[in-house]
Amino acid sequence: MADSNPIETSVIIPVYNEERYIDRCIQSIKAQDYDSEKIEFIFVDGNSTDNTFEKLTEYAKDIHNFRILSNPKRTVPYAMNIGIKVSRGKYIIRLDAHAEYAPDYISKCVYYLENTDAENVGGVAETKSHGYIGNAIALMLSSKFGVGNSRFRTNGKSGYVDTVPFGAFRREVFEKLGGYDERLTRNQDNEMNYRIRKNGGKIYLAGDIKFSYYCRDTIRGIAKMAFQNGKWNVISMKLCPGSMGVRHFIPLAFLLSLIGLPILAIISPLFYPLLLLVISSYSILDVYFSIKEATEVRYFPLLVVLFPIFHLTYGFGSIVGIIGMLNQIKKAMS
Repeated sequence: MADSNPIETSVIIPVYNEERYIDRCIQSIKAQDYDSEKIEFIFVDGNSTDNTFEKLTEYAKDIHNFRILSNPKRTVPYAMNIGIKVSRGKYIIRLDAHAEYAPDYISKCVYYLENTDAENVGGVAETKSHGYIGNAIALMLSSKFGVGNSRFRTNGKSGYVDTVPFGAFRREVFEKLGGYDERLTRNQDNEMNYRIRKNGGKIYLAGDIKFSYYCRDTIRGIAKMAFQNGKWNVISMKLCPGSMGVRHFIPLAFLLSLIGLPILAIISPLFYPLLLLVISSYSILDVYFSIKEATEVRYFPLLVVLFPIFHLTYGFGSIVGIIGMLNQIKKAMS
């Protein structure tokens, strides 16, 4: 008897106010080499206030198995759980509307799910943007000095890792472990991957799975992102202990050293050399990686400024997160 459900793979894409990027994203998924009869696209819209919904409605007219769902809560975990609940595929792939995907992206995700023992598979991001400032930000976010040992951002080699962006999952992952943690506005991928590893599963990064991700293109935008990431790292650590790695708190440690060492140096001159060492070491690394990552000379001076802006606002976000956590503990005890 023929299978009444031909859908093999469900692609879920959370969206909110993505009119600037949605066309590139959808054109890239239309160009996939995967059998269109075996795939469904589920867009979960967080009640967008721009033209995102209208654009999706137009695309739905000529793309097979294209669905649009509503997400009143807006955030990604809610969107993913809404999509997973109605999806029909044995493989579930989360995509992001801020990106465009190589034509073999989906087929390779499925290939690695079928030919490795991984429960989640992901690929390597090429960070892109627009304009002089945006391009410099993309260079910074592709640097190990900028984002640490984030292999999917820094063109890492294939192999088992702690986390991957977005993710292609076997359906059994969600049946066994449950859906995304809806408390997490950010870091929901880290938490899901931590849960997989904690329960004996594996995460696989495939170097030949490629996509392009469009980052912020203003200094204000990247600083805001860094602040929120730093803040949510602390929140995620509190809500889901173990889900965040040490590297996520290095900017916090750096900023605390810049605050604490001058105070200690006032108390004892012995701390002056340590303060000087921290500042000089960072400055040398800043200049070195700005030279290394600058594809054109004109990007060098901006990168020299961007690295510390990103790191310091990231660290400041973590401090704000800690203060918020301590205030909650204080209220609970009073």
